[in-house]
Amino acid sequence: DSWPAKGTIEYYAQLAFRDRFFRGRRLSEFDGPLAFSDGNSSFRISSLGFLHYTTVQLGTPGTKFMVALDTGSDLFWVPCDCSRCAPTEGSPYSSDFELSVYSPKKSSTSKTVPCNNDLCAQRDQCTEAFGNCPYVVSYVSAETSTTGILVEDLLHLKTEYKHSEPIQAYITFGCGQVQSGSFLDVAAPNGLFGLGMEQISVPSILSREGLMANSFSMCFSDDGVGRINFGDKGSLEQEETPFNLNQLHPNYNITVTSIRVGTTLIDADITALFDSGTSFSYFTDPIYSKLSASFHAQTRDGRLPPNPRIPFEYCYNMRQSRCKCFSDAWY
Repeated sequence: DSWPAKGTIEYYAQLAFRDRFFRGRRLSEFDGPLAFSDGNSSFRISSLGFLHYTTVQLGTPGTKFMVALDTGSDLFWVPCDCSRCAPTEGSPYSSDFELSVYSPKKSSTSKTVPCNNDLCAQRDQCTEAFGNCPYVVSYVSAETSTTGILVEDLLHLKTEYKHSEPIQAYITFGCGQVQSGSFLDVAAPNGLFGLGMEQISVPSILSREGLMANSFSMCFSDDGVGRINFGDKGSLEQEETPFNLNQLHPNYNITVTSIRVGTTLIDADITALFDSGTSFSYFTDPIYSKLSASFHAQTRDGRLPPNPRIPFEYCYNMRQSRCKCFSDAWY
């Protein structure tokens, strides 16, 4: 086929199409996973909400962000052209971590997302079809939310083969101009990487572009060190737990049939959400009462009286000489 005249919009559009075509074909041939350009490592930071974090790179030139990994939400967002964001300097955590703020004007590959884009969920808030698409996401934590506009830019990745190759993929994400609640201090001060099943999540976008299989994997060790890979299909030998999906609002829901606390087995028939963006496990009654009663009965240390500053019903005075005095819980 003949190419458009060099230097025209059509010429560069054709180049971009060719890049995506060959990149997608190459990845399909190797059929291997992708990692972020800085690697697939993740880490838990106790001082920042006990969440699991990793480093991502966005834009041209690339800017790095330390983002929390969240399977309980869909949108990837970073602080951007801030009206109200977590401080990047002068905070208890800023001396330990390098935090960035994204600006569309400082990235030569950044593009705003118009209201008529299929991924614009807030188009009813738009006044014109080609205006900037706004977004608002509220989270379970009290009064915690992010507000801004949707943008497109390059996410820097690499293949996980013996000979790693750089990959740049256009993704849609949130330019988070206003944050509230926990995002201003203890949780995800530099952005949140939504890994949910909706079309706007990064795994869904990369899969639609033909860059990877529609899957990802995460592993976390007891000390909080872990890894994340995109397009990882697992192995035939591994055990599996099927999802219990709500087709209208798909999440990583699973069915829990029993809970073992120490030596006690509790029958259960509940649906639970696997949410890496939540620090603790939460249960409703009657399972909560059964689990806590069994746990308390098997705990040898004394229970502390209720404290309005502590959001937990069962707290114990653990003696330093005994590092293993609590029963394990298995689902």
